Amino acid sequence: MASPVLVLSNTVVDFGATVLSFDCTVSQGEIVAVAGASGSGKSTLFNVIAGFEQLDSGKVSIEGRDVTALEPAQRPVSMVFQDNNLFTHLDIATNIGLGINPALRLTAQERARITEALARVGLAGFEKRRPATLSGGERQRVALARAFVRRQPLLLLDEPFAALDPGLRGDMRQLLRDLHEETGNTILLITHHPDDLVDLADSVLFLNGGRIFAHLPKADFLATDDPATRMFLGATGPRPSADTI
Repeated sequence: MASPVLVLSNTVVDFGATVLSFDCTVSQGEIVAVAGASGSGKSTLFNVIAGFEQLDSGKVSIEGRDVTALEPAQRPVSMVFQDNNLFTHLDIATNIGLGINPALRLTAQERARITEALARVGLAGFEKRRPATLSGGERQRVALARAFVRRQPLLLLDEPFAALDPGLRGDMRQLLRDLHEETGNTILLITHHPDDLVDLADSVLFLNGGRIFAHLPKADFLATDDPATRMFLGATGPRPSADTI
C-alpha cells in the first residue's frame, strides 16, 4: 500500500457564520478528484493544503512533515488556478522560471528544464512569446509546465480546464495523465465535470456543507446511491458500467 503524502487532521477554518472542517489521508501517487456543489468548501480545502488559509485548529502534514506553520512558498506544493495566473508583461520562459526561483536566479540546468517542459506540453519554441498571444488551452499548458518544473510531490489543480471547450478538455486530460505517469506525483483536481472524474481519478473526495462527506475509490463513488453524489454525476439513468470507469 502506498504511503500517505497528505494528511489533514481535524483541520478547522472558522469564518464566523460558517465553520469548515476537513479530515483525510491521500496516498502517494494518486489522482484524486475533489467534487461537490458550489460553496461546499473545495477552494477552502485547497487553500488549507497550500497554506493560503490559516487554520483555527488542526494540522496539515505533507510527506510525514507537519507544514501547518509554513508559508505557502515553503510547502512542497504546486498549484494551478482556473485563470492560470500568468504575468502578461513577462514572456513564457520567465513565467515558468518564476515557478523554480521567484528571483529568477536560474542555472543553465534549470533553464534547460524550462525548455524541456515547454516541449513536453507541446509548446516548443514558445519561450519568448507573451501570454496574450496564446490561446486559452496554450496558457493552461504553460501553467502546467510551470507547476511541473517545480517538481513538488503534491499538485493542486483548481478547475484548470473550466474555460476550455470539450475537445481541449480531452487534450488537457491526456496531457495530465502523461505527465503524471512520468512524475508519479500526487494530484488533487477540483472539478465540476463528471468526465474529468471518470477519465482521470483514482479516488474521489466529495465535499458537502464544508466537510469531506466521502472519500471513496472511483468505482465505489460511481456506484453510490447518495442523492448529492448522484446529482453531481447527472445520473438520471443507470450507473456507469465498469467498462466506462
